[in-house]
This record gives sequence, C-alpha cells and structure tokens, in this order.
Amino acid sequence: MTSIIKCSARTQRTAGPDSGQAIGSVVVSAKEQPQQIKATMPFSNTHNQMKMKFSPEQEFPDLSKHNNHMAKVLTPDMYKHLRDKQTPSGFTVDDVIQTGVDNPGHPFIMTVGCVAGDEETYDVFKELLDPVIEDRHGGYKPTDKHKTDLNPGHLKGGDDLDPNYVLSSRVRTGRSIRGFCLPPHCSRGERRAIEKLSIDALSSLGGDLKGKYYALKNMTEKEQQQLIDDHFLFDKPVSPLLLASGMARDWPDARGIWHNDNKTFLVWVNEEDHLRVISMQKGGNMKEVFTRFCTGLTKIEALFKQKGHEFMWNEHLGYILTCPSNLGTGLRGGVHVKLPNLSKHEKFGEILKRLRLQKRGTGGVDTAAVGGVFDISNADRLGFSEVELVQMVVDGVKLLVEMEKRLEKGQSINDIMPSQK
Repeated sequence: MTSIIKCSARTQRTAGPDSGQAIGSVVVSAKEQPQQIKATMPFSNTHNQMKMKFSPEQEFPDLSKHNNHMAKVLTPDMYKHLRDKQTPSGFTVDDVIQTGVDNPGHPFIMTVGCVAGDEETYDVFKELLDPVIEDRHGGYKPTDKHKTDLNPGHLKGGDDLDPNYVLSSRVRTGRSIRGFCLPPHCSRGERRAIEKLSIDALSSLGGDLKGKYYALKNMTEKEQQQLIDDHFLFDKPVSPLLLASGMARDWPDARGIWHNDNKTFLVWVNEEDHLRVISMQKGGNMKEVFTRFCTGLTKIEALFKQKGHEFMWNEHLGYILTCPSNLGTGLRGGVHVKLPNLSKHEKFGEILKRLRLQKRGTGGVDTAAVGGVFDISNADRLGFSEVELVQMVVDGVKLLVEMEKRLEKGQSINDIMPSQK
C-alpha cells in the first residue's frame, strides 16, 4: 500500500452525528463561568483571566499581514463583543483564533485561521464562524441545510477508472463524539476515554473489517516500522497550524491507529479529530473503496450508539469537526493519477476548478508532484452529500484521464473542455 497514504500530520490540511439536533446555544460569560472549570483547563494563555483587565483594543491581535479567512472576518468590534464569552467547557474566542494569529498564512494560499474546541463553539462564536464558513465553503449561508448520503448504491460508475493511470484510490472523513471536547481543548481524561470507547467499538468489527489497534506509546519498533512502511503512521504534529491549535498536548498519550487485517480500512484516534476514518486500496476501483467506507462508517456509528454515544451532527453544518474547512461531510475522496502531459497544459488549473477538484502532490498538501503523479480530490466538503462529492471525483478523474490520453497522441482537448459544475 505504499502509494496510498502519505498524509502524515506533517502534511495535513492547511488549516482543518446523527441526532438531528441543532448545536446547543449556551453562552457563558467569563465572569459567570464556574471557578472550577476556569481552573481546570489552563492549556494556554488564552485562559489567562487577567486579560479582562485590558481593553479590547489592547488585546486585539495584529492581523495586518495575515491571509486567512479568520483575519478577513474578525474586526475590533466583533472581538470586543465576543471576548468575554465562553462555551460551557471554557473555550474562548482567543482559543478559536490562536492558530490564525500565530500563522499569518501565505499570499497565495488562503488558510482558515481558526478551530473549534467543542461542539458549542460553532454556535457561541457564530458571529465569527458563520462568515468564515460562508467564505470558505463557496457561499454556504447560515440558513442552508447540509445533505448526507452514505448509500454507495447511489454512486454511478467508479469501478472502471483506468489502473494504468489511476494508481490508488482513497476516501477519508472525520467523526467527533458528542459530549467530549475536540482535540484542541480536550483534557487528558477525555482523550483517554475517547481512546477506550474507540478501541471497544472497533474491536467489535468483523468480516473484512476485523482488525487491530496500535497505541502510539505502546508500539514495538517492529510494529512502528511496519506502519511507517505502509505509510499508516502519523507522527507528532510539527505543522505550526496544528501546534498553535493545541493538538499536540500530551503526545502521544491516548493516540493510536487501528486498521483491518487487509490494510484497506484505517482509523486514526485522537489526531486532529476524535476519529479519522480512511478507506483505500491500489488501483482505480473507487466504487469498492467508497462502499467499504460507507459500510465501515455506518457500523462504527451503530457500535458507538450501542454504548450510548453519538457523533456530533446537525442539519446545518452536517458532521462537526475541529477545522471549519472539514464541516459537512468531512469527506476527501482522492486518487493518485498520472497526468504528466495534462499537468503542463495552460488550462490545467481552470479544468480542475470547473470540475470542482483540487490537486496536491502525493506527499500531501503543499508537496510537489513527482513524475507527473498528482493527488486529485474533491474541493468541497459542505453543501454536497458524500455520494455527490465522490461522483465529482469519479466523473472528473475519468475526464482527466481521457484528456491525458489525447495529449499523449498529440490530439486537441478543446472539444472536451468541461463546463463549470
């Protein structure tokens, strides 16, 4: 499986369920927050209550050189209005924005610049997060409702991508367990409880999903090397975006990797999200990959419900995850595909944009393609169902391969240029 997973914490995104209930609307001011809660979560200076002695103007971050969605939205007046609010677990607006303050971004790469610390973050700080979400997700409005469709039977085709060009296929998403803080804010006890719940649930999987859990802190050298060779292992985050978000605290305590015996279904525990679920295999049979993905996710959710736990979900934002960029489906369906000729075409970027696809190097975000091989995936997460997003990948990659074959023969691709999806 060496060509499939190279997405370690070093090369993750540049950022970032099923009850049907809306996110809670509890808003607690810093003055009203119970003393025991304020005292038990001192993970960063954002919880320093002395800051309330200073004016909002004195505490407002310098965002003059920043290029992220948070910096575009946050104003001094908004900060003044939000800075004394907390979620029930004690997550503040300074916690929300810290990663975006510490990481100005790149002139040509728009990062998100904020994270959630719990499910309520998206409601308590909606004044900031709603416009960030709308900006990041192509105009997705606060009144919009998200679609969920995990029925692989609704996918058309996907089992016939040319394996001479499509080297591997994968679909991934994240899930958050309701009632626990998200990784930027959770305590050691919470993280350990999530790990235990996950081990209990995943150990109940049978058939071709039967597998084993590997705790990072208990791995033997042999196990560690095998997971490295398989490109399954995620290391301690070194990305400033993840470090500034607080996701590396207590590493590697209560972090681990579970995979099935066939090494085609993988779950990361307590990395950027509570669960990161991945289905993958060599070749171009995306339908098979997606079917396993849907089956595994559905079974995992049922097992958690049996234990009295459900995933964070609401009809507006879909599945709730740490980074606003991954809301909705949280789904990234991708293939490693050889496009040495098309990638040199002057309209390559425009073609991808019209197909609602994005490209990366095979080593993950911000890496270059090697030998004309690209990681091509859906650009959207929110506002489209899982089936719709994978369908975009299947149809789009099929067209990209057809274009590549034409260019190999010196033929024009002008007559098969796609319209905007």
